[in-house]
Amino acid sequence: MRRPFVDNPRVATMNVDRTDRGLPRRSAPTARAGNSFGTIPPTALVLLGIVSVQVGSASAKHLFGEVGSFGTVALRLFFAAAVLMLLWRPALRMSRRAWTVVLGYGVTLGLMNLCFYLALARIPLGIAVTVEFLGPLMVALAGSRRWLDAFWAVLAAGGVALLMEGRGDLDLDGLLFALAAGTCWGLYILVGAALGCHTTEGDGLALGMAVAALVAVPIGVADSGTALAQPWVLIAGLGVALLSSVIPYSLDLEALRKIPPRVFGILMSLEPAMAALIGLVVLQESLHWSQWTAVLCVVAASAGAARGSRPDA
Repeated sequence: MRRPFVDNPRVATMNVDRTDRGLPRRSAPTARAGNSFGTIPPTALVLLGIVSVQVGSASAKHLFGEVGSFGTVALRLFFAAAVLMLLWRPALRMSRRAWTVVLGYGVTLGLMNLCFYLALARIPLGIAVTVEFLGPLMVALAGSRRWLDAFWAVLAAGGVALLMEGRGDLDLDGLLFALAAGTCWGLYILVGAALGCHTTEGDGLALGMAVAALVAVPIGVADSGTALAQPWVLIAGLGVALLSSVIPYSLDLEALRKIPPRVFGILMSLEPAMAALIGLVVLQESLHWSQWTAVLCVVAASAGAARGSRPDA
């Protein structure tokens, strides 16, 4: 990606600019997937990606009782890295600078997932995603001199205040882990912008995911032990990886070939609301009316920031 505010970091490293390097190089499976996606409207692709990510997060939460949050992260990143490496088959010969950026990207990605799953184990999905979403929103607003962007920042802050006032049973550690995940998300976007300049298409993403797996898997194995080797756990981990990483990455990449980043950002701003809805339907995590209002405040602030972004950003 070419912009510092990637409204969802899933696509932070995917270069869809065809003017500089010619038509994108795709692996055979990726090319076939792109052809099959060609008949689906790009807005539907983005929405399907959002649903896929949040269903993946809800599914991951069901694994916490068996392998814990660390084990679940390890499974997700391991299988996501394996699938993306097979799909993209990235070249390992890169400059030292490129490898430095890949390593930074992968470590940030691993820490972001670890913090998010620690939050998810303690607070509802919708609240975890809403708080985490403050990271990319602050990146989008940083350095802006427009009064309207100041309003979006205040609106987002008001949403956080409403979250705190909703129900008194919110776990403070969960909120702090979600804030840490959001901070990592913001850093991830900045590092991802550099990654897009030093790698092509999905090569950086695949290698970065492999680095993230190297960060998370030892922690997951140390925490969960042999529980990770159960066949049903491995199958569930593969499903989480496909839903949370591989499928949405592919959908987002194809959508970004057809719609402007600004439109993509506005659509992606629906993610906190979708997370709250999926949490309600799949996990039976009901939110107080003030917390729903807080989610909508963050959605509105994110959409406003994306709509007001410069076309060349």
